[in-house]
Amino acid sequence: MDPTTQGPSATHPISLKAITEQADRATSIVAQARGVMLAPDARKLPPTFSATQLVERLKIERSQYDYRVRNPGGLPTGRLTSTGARREFTLSEMRQWARHYRADHLRPEGGEAITISTAHFKGGSSKTTTATTLAQGLSMRGHKVLVVDVDPQGSMTTLFGFLPDAEVDVTQTLLPLLSGDEPDVNYAIRPTYWDGVDLVPSSSPLFSAEFILPTRQLKEASFQFWRTLDYGLDPIRSKYDVIICDTPPSLSFLTVNALMASDGIIMPLPPSNLDFASSAQFWDLFKDLADDFASRGAGKDFAFINILLSKVKYAAPKDNTGQSTAIIREWIQAAYAERVLPVEIPDVEAVRTASKEFGTVYDASRDNASTRTFKSAFEAYDRFVDLIEQQMETFWQRQVGG
Repeated sequence: MDPTTQGPSATHPISLKAITEQADRATSIVAQARGVMLAPDARKLPPTFSATQLVERLKIERSQYDYRVRNPGGLPTGRLTSTGARREFTLSEMRQWARHYRADHLRPEGGEAITISTAHFKGGSSKTTTATTLAQGLSMRGHKVLVVDVDPQGSMTTLFGFLPDAEVDVTQTLLPLLSGDEPDVNYAIRPTYWDGVDLVPSSSPLFSAEFILPTRQLKEASFQFWRTLDYGLDPIRSKYDVIICDTPPSLSFLTVNALMASDGIIMPLPPSNLDFASSAQFWDLFKDLADDFASRGAGKDFAFINILLSKVKYAAPKDNTGQSTAIIREWIQAAYAERVLPVEIPDVEAVRTASKEFGTVYDASRDNASTRTFKSAFEAYDRFVDLIEQQMETFWQRQVGG
């Protein structure tokens, strides 16, 4: 038999040293591949917006736009394209328009950042995509957002243009906070390519928090492991409008920290048997934890808990997949009732393509944005962001006594 056609050999033991060498080699190749993974120049670039996109996304009248272009009053007027046929705006310029025309929707004087976590037991539920898209969508509406990558896999870190391990040192993650070496998260905050969104990145060594936190709990009499991130976010809650945490696909010490620091929870839930069963397990275990914390006098109230139907496959009525999806959708509605958001994120090629390109539908080029499947995904995510923003406003009204 030709040895080149054989599969991996199991005849020789693999030492820890060999695993170390393999890890180093893989990390090196990933770093070399950055230019391909994060094209075009190894750095992600934010989109630009046409006048029509600015008007539609900010929901302002065209007459308001025309007046402001003629009479800026401090607002940026963009720039004409090389043909002079249309005007384009940067993301930063769009955010300035948003803060002017959407002032009533922004964090009020005296209010503090609302903290939101995406959570699910099962990988592949669109948890990270949901968190990232929410951050981008809220930023375009004028909010200042901090995203906190609580997952050692660092998928959100990658979506915002940094490669975990290759570009993120463990001292730049949450680990110094969780180990007690830093008092808050200020040390780890960095800007991203997306104006209005800052990031606390992650990398694989963050996983050691799963050992550090319980060790601290045993050694430090007054230590509450579940409040470490919550306390670490306190000093920056007046600097941001929204803090969004992406959690690991498990109810780990890291996930519990994110949930206990949060005012709202979003669970993306594909309508499949395994995802639905996994979601029930998640809430059952979280209930047990909540009961334990309550017995220690550590109560917790949430402003909202949302279930977002994600990766929904639409098929012809006679298609078995479509029938199965409809049945599971009914189960989800029965189980979670009013917590199910009145919007569904479709499983369409536009979303999958954006993910392959290390982005979201909001990163899409203008060429991709013209497709029908893109529009269905974009409209769904826009509706989702609108619904979350409405709940944020209610949260702030209660916070400031409005």
